[in-house]
Amino acid sequence: MSNYKDEKLQILKMIEEGKITSQEGIDLLEALEDTQEKNIENIKAKWVKIRVYDAEENTKVNVNLPISLIDAGIKLANKISPDLKVSGISEEDLKGIIEAIKNGAEGKIVDVESENGQRVEITVE
Repeated sequence: MSNYKDEKLQILKMIEEGKITSQEGIDLLEALEDTQEKNIENIKAKWVKIRVYDAEENTKVNVNLPISLIDAGIKLANKISPDLKVSGISEEDLKGIIEAIKNGAEGKIVDVESENGQRVEITVE
């Protein structure tokens, strides 16, 4: 946060020294504010939770990962877990899931049950 304050002070100093007009300073401060708000939104941790259950609802796979690692996490879970592959979620499905999460999808976004009773659940919290 101190970097944000330093940047604001630098803009004010540029106005004071006549390097930029007051209107240009306002525009810069507004842009800085927008950037700060976006950074704060990104800091709010969102988690992707991947669960694979067997037919008796016992947890076979339990993965929690920050949304910033979604690409690597889902691909890794798909490669290391034969249970996730058995569920019928294809690589193409995973790409669609990743895109939905990146575009702000929340809550339970996947709940798939395979023919042998295994169930995959992906939730964004």
